[in-house]
Amino acid sequence: MGLEALHQRGWTTFGQDVAISDWVAHVQPIAAQIASDPKHITSWLRYGGTWFAGVNVLPNDPRGQLNGGPVLAGPAVELLTSLHGPLALDRAQISVMYPGYPAYDGSESEAAHRYRELRCAAHVDGLLPDGPHRRRYIQEPHQFVLGVPLVKSSEQASPMVVWDGSHHIIRAAFKSVLDTVPVQDWSEIDMTEVYHQARKDCFEQCTRVTVLAAPGECYLLHRLALHGIAPWGNEAIAPKVGRMVAYFRPQKDNNLHEWLNGKY
Repeated sequence: MGLEALHQRGWTTFGQDVAISDWVAHVQPIAAQIASDPKHITSWLRYGGTWFAGVNVLPNDPRGQLNGGPVLAGPAVELLTSLHGPLALDRAQISVMYPGYPAYDGSESEAAHRYRELRCAAHVDGLLPDGPHRRRYIQEPHQFVLGVPLVKSSEQASPMVVWDGSHHIIRAAFKSVLDTVPVQDWSEIDMTEVYHQARKDCFEQCTRVTVLAAPGECYLLHRLALHGIAPWGNEAIAPKVGRMVAYFRPQKDNNLHEWLNGKY
């Protein structure tokens, strides 16, 4: 696993590490409190109360530290530091899935809901839908996606899923459009059609894999990997607080070229 897996498969996992365990032990009660705060619930609860999206709600500093607790450390951080330099993390997303995800509540079209159920709402981070026609533009060029589970849950409790090797297809498709465009203009290019075709190619050519990790472990996704969250299964096992994961998706100033053409 590690860097080779990140190169080849677009994702990798890291086993039990005391530094991650210590971080989780400190952060989990804080995250649970945030997810139960009525103010945050009003802002972030989705799909009939089955997903707390919690984007950037954890008030950590760039090293992952909050309230005097430990900094984020361990083999995953060592690898990321070797690739990107000293940690400059964003505030973590606290994503909590609950039984029944994704319940249909009319907040999206029936077609979008079916896609969420059948394709796990598969997406590449950073290409956000814009306007009434949901055109896709590069708006958030993340360096990576780091998932740190905060509770123990079973494989059916809405796990992360990734299309194995999909980052190769996505990168080639995006380069076919962007290689002839100055980097400073990339955010103005409508990527909708090329993105949808590349996503379809990933479904046809790549195997969908489930990424599992327990507290004290973590997983790392390539920034261009196609990924999503599976529906909640009938035999899912998770604590009352739900299936809870902290996600880091940092951005770096002027990193568009690296986002597409980086060394991994």
